Amino acid sequence: MEKPPRQVVLEIPSLDDAFPTVKLGISHKRIVIIAGNCSVKYEGRASSSLGPGERLAIFKPDGSALVHRPKDYSPVNWQPPGSLFQTKLKEQELVIRVYRRKDHEVMEVAFTDLKMVSILDLKDAGEFTLYATESDMQQAILTQPSLLEEGFRPITRERPVDPGFIDILGIDKNNVLTVVELKRVKATRRAVLQLKKYMDVINLDSNRKVRAILVAPALAEGTQEVLTSLGYEFKALSPQQCAEVLKQRSGKLITEFFK
Repeated sequence: MEKPPRQVVLEIPSLDDAFPTVKLGISHKRIVIIAGNCSVKYEGRASSSLGPGERLAIFKPDGSALVHRPKDYSPVNWQPPGSLFQTKLKEQELVIRVYRRKDHEVMEVAFTDLKMVSILDLKDAGEFTLYATESDMQQAILTQPSLLEEGFRPITRERPVDPGFIDILGIDKNNVLTVVELKRVKATRRAVLQLKKYMDVINLDSNRKVRAILVAPALAEGTQEVLTSLGYEFKALSPQQCAEVLKQRSGKLITEFFK
């Protein structure tokens, strides 16, 4: 089969001219971008139809497919990675069928008029790093306490004590007072010693049990030994997890908080 060049761009092509290029790009697992007038039908967990309109469709090598309207950042229709593509040319339509065998889902995007077709062979080996502040991590745990552990109930944040401020003070599922220290980067032995200062103040009553938890993406070498010697615990929590919780929170309608 003919191998397409790394980049092909067709401006205002006919359906007949675009069909072999689109089919070749999809079969060789290239990114296929199509702008034009299309309609979309979906059958699967539910069913939907989207009438004709000028839109942008993106078909990716991992099997994901997205249909975007001229406005909004979210796709109006989409299929996740792992989908299979089938390209057909009908009398007045260029149809790309996107289906998932396991879940019996099918999305059909039918183009009747094309503005642009682009076939791209993109290479991306960059590592994605999400930077979150300790305040973001704190807010994520307050929003979804199960990020720390199931049954955890925050009481207060930024609790002032003589050495500084306790990030989060709460009660665990067994009603044990819990001191939580947050670090947005790999935690060192210095973070453990900071947590110990808070515990020395909070844990003055020998008859009351108090837990100490250090929360960070990871521990530096030698830190776990210090934690263990003091009887403290470690919980791994990534910035990505916190960002996802805050993203979901910000995307909720205000009416959802009154249910």
